[in-house]
Amino acid sequence: MTDLERVLARPAVEAAPLLLGAVLRRSSADGTVAVRITEVEAYLGVGEDPGSHAFRRQSPRNSTMFGPPGRLYAYFTYGMHVCANVVCSPEGTASAVLLRAGEVVEGVELARVRRPAARLDRELARGPARLASALGIPLAEDGAALDQEPYELVLGGPAPDVASGPRTGVSGPGGGESFPWRFWLRDEPSVSPYRRHPKA
Repeated sequence: MTDLERVLARPAVEAAPLLLGAVLRRSSADGTVAVRITEVEAYLGVGEDPGSHAFRRQSPRNSTMFGPPGRLYAYFTYGMHVCANVVCSPEGTASAVLLRAGEVVEGVELARVRRPAARLDRELARGPARLASALGIPLAEDGAALDQEPYELVLGGPAPDVASGPRTGVSGPGGGESFPWRFWLRDEPSVSPYRRHPKA
């Protein structure tokens, strides 16, 4: 088991705050972009979390969520955008942390090319689809180890001022106050705005 796997071999609710302030770097033929993570959401597994892809059962789509920890769980949302998650918990237990937002700290020029609609640099990775786009993460890299090329995930120390609340845009019970599993760095301009799902 690698050092990263050891740190992340815990439920996503415990691992999520540890990812705040961490830096995720991805290299490609175009160059390297690195994002300091400022906002995340935790998702648990079968029968535990009605907002999770793995709530009902394991399937081909969500199989990466079942481990091992320290892998990339990538999926399409709305059939057009990739979202990136960090897999947590011991292998066999579904658990992942959605990377909701971050600050581009390396490769800003390349991130601007990938995100031409961003008016300000703080918007380059502000939102889960935007973060994945800025890093250039393709769906085909679902399951990639985040401590091996082309990725590098560097964890920081405990974040000094972490806020938490309901998850953004999750319908049904999983989006309510009973699941305050969205975590973010307080007063960080790259954090995305909270939007409650109308059916939460």
